[in-house]
Parts: sequence; structure tokens; C-alpha cells
Amino acid sequence: MLMTSVAALSSIVGAVCAFGGSGESPLPVIEVIADDTIVDRSCVLRIAPGAVIADANGNGVVRIAASDVTIRFEPGSVLRGAPAGTPGDVMAGVGLVVDGQKNVRVEGAAIEGFKVGLLARGADGLVIDGAVLRDNFRQRLRSTPAAEDSGDWLWPHANDQREWATNYGAAMLIERSSGVEVRNVRVREGQNGIVLDRVNDSKVFDNDCSFLSGWGIAMWRSSRNTVTRNALDFCVRGYSHGVYNRGQDSAGLLMFEQCSNNVIGENSITHGGDGVFGFGGKEALGEAPGPEGFDHARKGCNDNLFIANDLSYAPAHGLEMTFSFGNRIIANQFVENAICGIWGGYSQETLVALNVFRRNGTSGYGLERGGVNIEHGSGNAIRENEFEGNAAGVHLWTDDDAALMKTPWAKRNHRGSTDNVIASNQFAGDRVGIHLRATGKTVGGLNSFQDVGEPARVEGGEGMSEGDAGLPVHVPSYPVFGRSKPVGARGALAGRQNIIMGEWGPWDHESVMVRQLDRAGGVHRYEVWGAPAEIAAECESEGVSVTVERPEGEAGAEPRPVVVRVAAGPGVHAYRVSLKGEGLDRVLEGTLLGATWTARFFPWTADPRENLEGWRAEAAGPHSRSVSMEGVRLAYRHGGPRELGVSPDLEGAEIGRDRFGTIVTTSIPLGPGTWRIRTLSDDGVRVLVDGVAVIENWTWHAPTRDVGTFTLEQGRTVEIMVEHFELDGYAVLEVEIERAE
Repeated sequence: MLMTSVAALSSIVGAVCAFGGSGESPLPVIEVIADDTIVDRSCVLRIAPGAVIADANGNGVVRIAASDVTIRFEPGSVLRGAPAGTPGDVMAGVGLVVDGQKNVRVEGAAIEGFKVGLLARGADGLVIDGAVLRDNFRQRLRSTPAAEDSGDWLWPHANDQREWATNYGAAMLIERSSGVEVRNVRVREGQNGIVLDRVNDSKVFDNDCSFLSGWGIAMWRSSRNTVTRNALDFCVRGYSHGVYNRGQDSAGLLMFEQCSNNVIGENSITHGGDGVFGFGGKEALGEAPGPEGFDHARKGCNDNLFIANDLSYAPAHGLEMTFSFGNRIIANQFVENAICGIWGGYSQETLVALNVFRRNGTSGYGLERGGVNIEHGSGNAIRENEFEGNAAGVHLWTDDDAALMKTPWAKRNHRGSTDNVIASNQFAGDRVGIHLRATGKTVGGLNSFQDVGEPARVEGGEGMSEGDAGLPVHVPSYPVFGRSKPVGARGALAGRQNIIMGEWGPWDHESVMVRQLDRAGGVHRYEVWGAPAEIAAECESEGVSVTVERPEGEAGAEPRPVVVRVAAGPGVHAYRVSLKGEGLDRVLEGTLLGATWTARFFPWTADPRENLEGWRAEAAGPHSRSVSMEGVRLAYRHGGPRELGVSPDLEGAEIGRDRFGTIVTTSIPLGPGTWRIRTLSDDGVRVLVDGVAVIENWTWHAPTRDVGTFTLEQGRTVEIMVEHFELDGYAVLEVEIERAE
């Protein structure tokens, strides 16, 4: 053996060394055959086809233990930590680790099935070139096409204790390093792509981290980096087209806690929860302690340049940058972002220039909508932009944020919404051009308006005065690395309607994805996206039938519906259905509830949290309506009972979209044993079985899942009643019953 120092006895515990036989490389070959393979010199890693090597102790399957080395994966070799088909939320361990070594070069890495695919810390001068990182950790999403689940929200606000890696994993995680270069990396089937934690003076370019359920690139306390020509598209969760647009703090590019002096240029960052999500940080605000003597003056994600990026089609914001200073947002395009193009709350000295804003804010929340929205911002300049068809072009305001005014950041920096400039912009077809609410000094000049519903709306404050528009803005020079041209490359997927979410993340529009569309009692509906021409469906359960429907159009052009329904009488029927076809091998499992429910809908005036009996009495009032349903899946969304489409009589009822109640009842035969009831509700819910409450969440809450159980000593018919009240806003009620053992 040539390399006895590759961890003494490495040929026994993890690696077998041999010379490469191709003649293409002078590097020796190490065969990785077990966990804890230590590599201390340049080499080629060879891994047997189909091999699975778990990281049993969490410190990495392959560990690089030398500086100034090149590690190259042999073509076809994949470092895999879990068998194919393993659920993403149970993946664990780390694939390859570089810890404390300098000038390490990793080429052609292929890593799958880990919590963190590649981990580097204290790795100055690291180069990652040509990695393919797929099928690594991701959370199972509980939001459905019908309703958001608030449990899917991410929490990027803390990471000093490595919370991101612990909670959410990463295809690649680089910590406390400088002079790093990451290029030609492709990430798929995961939650997070490239995570940079305290990484400075580095280059990230020509990477494609797309179709992820968290963040494409995430930066924490990372400054003076150049991030150019990357594709960070469809990094999203919390979206169902036409139903809800939340984003849940997913983003193509995340920048948290004092990430400054970075260049973000020529990237495609479309269809993300946010395109760019930047936040000055809890330490910057004083909500988390800083080091001794920390001065909150001008703390935030500051002096970054965002230039020539595509920041379109976000469920929330194209670019959010709050509590920050001196950022330049130049020559980007913001198209059809649901809430607004730019959200810059409390930010100061921001230059927004030469950008294009089209049709933003169609699904905004209240007055937060349109092209540029800045709350409590000062010294900002919005100049020479094109606004077309937005809910509002520019919206600046001040409101009562008493809690924020108490933070050390606000006491040190806050000036209110004042000294802002809106000049030399073109507005065409916007509902409102410029909207000012309780603002201080605002200077405008040389703005043009064409077919704008309301050129200017001023509500309180000093309004806008004409002033010097200033010198023309010029596109600054900036460093660009990379050969790819990602902007516009996915033009065929323009529009938020192409965000198709499944339980593990967004559909990539290439592979086959199966998602459950709805669960309504005795009928469960699924969709197969990217479906093969022929799908074979086999049902292994009695009393259940399955149908694969064929929509019009070419194979794969539309989702193929798959319908599983009760074929027997009333009761609970578990099922297992196998779907097979080209690129498709999926098992569907669930429980059908064959029952007829009686549902009563009614408006209420007695608050059910304070006067339950009075509320129940209103169920028999003159405006209540009763209908029969086969299942309880009431996707009210932002509507009410009249919009459900279940009965013409209900459509004409005097029941509004808020402050309504629902009481549903059924009788169902169940066998002996323990049974589980699940609900999804917004707002309050109570489930009674034979008059005994098994679920009680009688509160005003966001969409929430609750579970209750009950036990029958012998089989019999049970009476089930579900009570639900809606206060305001979004509403949903779903009920499922299944065996608990």
C-alpha cells in the first residue's frame, strides 16, 4: 500500500488505496468503504455503485485531515448516507468534512442522504468545484393545496449556536472561513443549498440551487462576498396558487445578521418565498445581546449592491431588506411579486434606481402592496425606475410601532419616514402611483404618470414637495464571476402558477411528483405532475376503489388525477395503493371515512369564547343553513360558507366571511380499539365523541393541527360532533378519523 498515513489502518476501517488506472490523473485512488475515512493527501475517492455508508457518530463519513490537497470524486462515485427512498426528515450525519484545513480543493463531489452533505469550518482558501448534492435533508411540509399549516414557518433569526444546521440541514455548510470559492454546484431535492456562516471575502458563482423548500444560498454574519450568476429559483414553501401566499420565510437568497458589503449580481432568484430576504439582525436591533461595548449605530445588513438580478414571482417580496443602511438596488427586475417588489422597513440611505417593477402587489396584505414599500425609512432615494401595473408604485409610511421604538437600534438610529426622494420615475397603469402616509419631508421631481388610477395619495404628514431630481444615476462597475447566464433561462416557467408544492418541496418540472390534493371523508384525491403516459394503479385494500383519470392534453402537460374512494358501506377504511409507470413508483396510504355528515352554518353575535350556550343557540337562528356532506373538508380560505359551493341554498344565505359558526355531526360504526381524530382548524375547534370532548382548541388561532383519541371496548356506532367558529381572515376546517393502533 502506498498511503499507510491515510489514517493508519484506514484500509481496514474506511478506505482502500490504489493507483488510478485511467492515466488521466496522477492522484492515487482511495476506495471509501466505511465511516470515519480520514484523508490526509490529494487523491481520488472511489465509492462502489449503490453503496450506503451512514455517519454513525455525526463527525463525517470522509474527513479531510490535511491542507493544500485536492480531493476528486471519481466519476460515478456517490457518497450516500441513507438508502434511496429514505424520508428526507430522518436523514442524519455529515458526508464530507473539512475542519481547520487550508487551501483544500474538492472537485466533482456527489453526496446524497445526509443532514449536511458537505461541511467545512475554518477552511480558508477552500475551493468547491462541480459538486452535485441531491436528496439530502428536508422537512416534511404539512401545508396542503387547500390550507397553510403555520408549523411550516422557518425561523432564520437565530444561528449563533448553529441552529440552521441543527434544525434545517444543508447540502453544503461553510463556517468561519475566508477566501472561499464555490462554483458549478447543483443542489436538488433538499431544503437548503449553500449556507455561509461567518464567511467573508469569498466568491460564489455559477451554482444552481433551485427547487428547494428553504433557502438557495443563506448567509449569516457574512461580508465582502461576491455572489454572481447563480440560479436560485423556486426556493419556496407556504404557497398554493390562488389560495394563500405566505412564503413562510423561505428565500432564494437569505442574508441575516449584519451581512455587509456584498455584491449580489446577475442572479436568477425567482419564485422564492422571498427572492432576497435580508434582515439587519436581532443583535443589531438589541433583541439579542451583542459583545461588550456593542454600538447599535448603523448596524444592519449594510452597503450591499444588488444589481442586474431577476427578483420576480415571489409569494411575498422580491427583495426584503429591513433595519439596514446604504444598500444599492440597481437595474433589477421585479415582476409579479405577490406582496411587493421591495420591502425595506426601517432601512435608511437605500438607493433604488434603474429597476423595472411590473404587476407587483396583486395579493398584498392590506396597504402593504406594490412596487416599493418602505415603513419608517429615511434618507432613501427611489430614482429612474419603471413602474407598470402595480397595486401601488411607491408606498412610504409611518405608523405606531411602540415596541420597536423601545429597541436600542431604534433609539440610536430611528428618524421616521423622512428625507426621502422619489424622482425621475415612470409610472404607467399603476392603481396608485405614489402613496404617502404620515411621512415627513419627501422630495419628488420629474416623475411621469400615464394611465395611473391615482397619481398621488397623501394621508397626513408633510406630503411631497417638488425639488431637484439630482444627477442621472449610472450603473456602477462591479465584479462578475461565472460563465453561466441564469437570468431568463427559466422563462418558460414565468408566473407564480408554476409553483407547485408537494409534501417535500416544490416540483422541479422535470421529475414525476405525486401530491395529495384533498382528503374529503370517503374520497381522497391525488395529483401526479409530470405524469408518464401510462400509470398502473393497484389497490391492496378491501372496500376501496382507485381510479386514474386522464386529462386532456399531452402526457405530462397536466396533472393526472388519482381518486381513491370508499367502495363499501359506512365506516373507516385504511388503504394502500401502488402507482407505477415510467419514472413513477409510489405507494399511497391513508384512511377513508365513509360517513354522511350534517353540517349547520350560521352567523353569530355571541362570542363563543365567552358565551358558548348563546353561540350554540344562534345555530338555530333564522339565518342558519343545514346541508349534508360526505366529508368535512371546508376550505373557506378568505371566504365563508357561501363560497364553498356545496349547496344553492347555502349560497344564498345571509352568512358573511367573518364571525360565522359551523357545527357538523355524524353517526358512524367503529370497531373495538383506540381511534384517532385529527383536525385542521382556523379558528376555534372542539370535537365531541358521544358528548365527551376529545379535541378542544377553542381559541383564535392560525391554521393548526390538533389530535385526540378515544377507545372503544367493543364495536358500536358512535356520535361525533365538531364545533368550529371563525372570527376573521383566513378559515379552514378539516376532520379525519383513523385507527391509532
